[in-house]
Amino acid sequence: MSADVVNLRQFRKVKARSEKEKQADQNRLTFGRTKAEKNLTKALNAKAERTLDQGRIEEPEDK
Repeated sequence: MSADVVNLRQFRKVKARSEKEKQADQNRLTFGRTKAEKNLTKALNAKAERTLDQGRIEEPEDK
């Protein structure tokens, strides 16, 4: 009946590294966009806003 000896300090370090890696993966998904992708999204949003404004009917102010 012999059990394997576990070094708790090393175990904690391995666990901390895996937690940091999980957080890094999540951050890559959330924030990991290139400058070109950001600019493309910005341009598409601006174009959509202009298209929407073109169809807007303005009401006269003197009622």
